[in-house]
Amino acid sequence: MSFAKWIGGAIGWSFGGPIGAIIGLAIGSFVDNLSENGTPLIGDRQTGKKEHDPYRKMPKYDTQKEKPKTKSGDFEVSLLILASIVIKADGKQDQRELDFVRQQFRNMYGAERANHAFELFKRISKQNISMRQVCLQIKQMMDHASRLQLLHFLFGIAKADGFVTEDEVRKIYTISGYLGISNRDYDSIKAMFYNSTNNAYKILEIDKSVSDDEVKAAYRKMAKKYHPDRVGHLGKEHQEGAEEKFRQVQEAYEHIQKERGFK
Repeated sequence: MSFAKWIGGAIGWSFGGPIGAIIGLAIGSFVDNLSENGTPLIGDRQTGKKEHDPYRKMPKYDTQKEKPKTKSGDFEVSLLILASIVIKADGKQDQRELDFVRQQFRNMYGAERANHAFELFKRISKQNISMRQVCLQIKQMMDHASRLQLLHFLFGIAKADGFVTEDEVRKIYTISGYLGISNRDYDSIKAMFYNSTNNAYKILEIDKSVSDDEVKAAYRKMAKKYHPDRVGHLGKEHQEGAEEKFRQVQEAYEHIQKERGFK
């Protein structure tokens, strides 16, 4: 399967708006081999001649239309774009983070699809991306459970080199806000990647002062929010990834149970 055919088959709503422009440039650079031979992507600056312009005739995405179900290819492309932003947050691309992205895609999609995805990722990483515009398009077009899964993956990338830098935290926090994810949801997912005394409570989105009944209610709520079936429409590969969030909610609850001595 060729790179271009794979992209065409994988992506649904992303061929429009800022994401469509980003993918258009990535595909154009691959098909025409422009990035390797130094030819400008958007024409010759001296002559003004349009050699290849993926922005032309790009369909506009309608922010008023009904939000469709997110498909695996849409999630995949959104993930690659946001991952490229996070990896560059501290001013460099750490090889361990790049290896984490590649390995996660191998685990989810298999070797061939992962290789195509990583080729796209490398080309996306060379672009200057408007984080706000991309995130607002994702927010408009992607369901909440899928956006939470995106955020979890981004923290996993940032932690791949052993620790999350302040630059990475700030970048992910900003992305989270643009994606329409609440501070409580952000803190819950962030707590899954840190070891501290009150992390179990943060994961369940509660304060340590709450009653045992409130702890139980919070657990039921979070177990429902993070249940892998919530992203079943993304395909089995992403359901398996969502199981990690679900498992950490269970472990947080068990930790509090043991700490407080209730069943």
